Amino acid sequence: MDAQEILKLYATGHRDFSHVSLVQVCLMNAKLVGINLMGAELVGADLRGVDLTEAHLNQANLNQTNLAHAAMIQACLTHADLSGADLSGANLTHADLSGADLSGAKLGGSDLRKANLSKADLTGADLRGADLSGANLKETNLSDADLTGADLGYADLTGADIEAAKIDESGLRGTMMPDGVVHA
Repeated sequence: MDAQEILKLYATGHRDFSHVSLVQVCLMNAKLVGINLMGAELVGADLRGVDLTEAHLNQANLNQTNLAHAAMIQACLTHADLSGADLSGANLTHADLSGADLSGAKLGGSDLRKANLSKADLTGADLRGADLSGANLKETNLSDADLTGADLGYADLTGADIEAAKIDESGLRGTMMPDGVVHA
């Protein structure tokens, strides 16, 4: 299946594209609201600026995918592989990324307000300037992640691994730290 076929079927009302192979497909700036790409192979795809609001991408392989400035509001990305993906400037407000692999991902300037990142792997991820206010980061692996300038206000980091992570104290107001202490 290629980009044109997806867009044509989507335009006719088709939404279920679960388990399709779209390796290195270019769907830049496409509007795919509510699409079901559960278990899809999107390795190396160019999805810059795509609108995936309320999309289902659970267990999808998005390794090395470019999702810069994508809208993924309330998207379901549980257990998705986003390792090495570029999500810089993406809007992931209220997205469910629980159990997702975001190791080495670029999330600088992204909006992750109230996102669920519980048990996600963010090892070595670039989260500089990201908005993680109110995010669920319980038991998340943030080791070696760069959170410089990130807003972690009122986020829950209970049980999170923050070993060797770069974190600014200024963005921690009301944050529940890994040891269960709320940062003032």
